[in-house]
Amino acid sequence: MDEAYYLGTYWGARKESASECAVRAEALLSHLPDVDPSFDRWFQQGKSRKSALKKPIETSAAQMERWVNRGKDCVVEELGYRLRGWNGVPDDRDASSFDATCGGCSARVNNYWLFDLPIQGAVASRVLTGPVLSKLLRATAVAWEPDWGVAMSHAHRNIAEPRRAAKSPYVGWVTYLARHRGPVPPLPAPVRIEQVEDKGTIIILTPERFTASNPEHVALAERVRELLDRAGLLKPLQAQP
Repeated sequence: MDEAYYLGTYWGARKESASECAVRAEALLSHLPDVDPSFDRWFQQGKSRKSALKKPIETSAAQMERWVNRGKDCVVEELGYRLRGWNGVPDDRDASSFDATCGGCSARVNNYWLFDLPIQGAVASRVLTGPVLSKLLRATAVAWEPDWGVAMSHAHRNIAEPRRAAKSPYVGWVTYLARHRGPVPPLPAPVRIEQVEDKGTIIILTPERFTASNPEHVALAERVRELLDRAGLLKPLQAQP
């Protein structure tokens, strides 16, 4: 069975207005077609495929702010805004979607931008590669300036969970760590490290598809996790100014 992959970025309490969140969301969505052609259109999620296809997400400043405002928590303002989208690909196995919370400044909730990625098919073959996931994580990190991020399979996450401290970063196929966490130490081959402007570092474990069914991949991820933890880079998520 094919493993299902996701890409998520996470940051602590950071109060931002609908306008500020809209600017960040627009910056990300506008850049996504450069990552993969399947990311060139996004739709608001609806009760059915037909209804969703009638609600495209428009990236003009005014439309983006209205869209963000519709996701405002109506009871607790500190919880920020909830954003959801789907790329409308005809085959559900090849579809991608996102779910996000931004502008939250309550200790009860963390901010995040999460992509559910295609499972199988032509789009999955393109997207589920180290270079494309690195580009997608880079675009998300530049737009949202998260504390950390990761692209990994749910199967690998289940394996890694017992060794993870609460609210600390996962180390997956592709991992992002913000600069303020500290410098990344030397890591074993075939791991590759890329800088993301002055914001942080991307760590790519393998050039080929990382699978939880491969013991060598899992062992490499655990070795890298140990080295990063020893260097103090995997501390729990904290609030941001």
